[in-house]
Amino acid sequence: MNSERSSERITRSDLKRLARAASAEREEFFGRHPEWAMLYRKRMVCAALCKDAALHFVNGSTGIGAFDVWTFYAEHAEAPFPVQQVAKADFGKSKFGRDVAHPEAYQGRRIELRGRSLDCKPGDDPIEVLQRYLRSGQTPSAGNCGTRPWCCLNRNSFSATSSGRRWPCRPVEFPRCKRLGPECRAGCSVLGAVVFLI
Repeated sequence: MNSERSSERITRSDLKRLARAASAEREEFFGRHPEWAMLYRKRMVCAALCKDAALHFVNGSTGIGAFDVWTFYAEHAEAPFPVQQVAKADFGKSKFGRDVAHPEAYQGRRIELRGRSLDCKPGDDPIEVLQRYLRSGQTPSAGNCGTRPWCCLNRNSFSATSSGRRWPCRPVEFPRCKRLGPECRAGCSVLGAVVFLI
């Protein structure tokens, strides 16, 4: 494995730490942009870990260079969420080591935080919303990220009946994906399955 990548396992507590970073970034963004807060603060669908870090969570062998976290919102009729909005945060000192590309800027691994609004309504099932977005492949991000698993980070998107257990995985098949084996660690049986945890 590339020495720039950490091979340490991502645990539930690590996911919670990422969720807190995403929540803090959202509040900071809405504090600086009340015009967007008015439209989107109450329209969040879910936040999810994606790209190589999510794949590493599933297979334990990809390695982590940085954490990519996306927050999805139900699109408001007045304007889509600004997709060019990209924030960076510091995971902080941890077993994952430091960001090798920018060691002077981070004590730990870099977290890249993005937001996007999707064609759905507040309260829609976040699993179905995200899978519909990934299946569509209508944007470069959906096409690129659709070949890897995603891991939901926010507890409040799910019914209380889940009792803190793994949400039933609803797999989505992506024939282009060659990076996962026929079974992922979460028990999914198709390639490119979406993994949701709470």
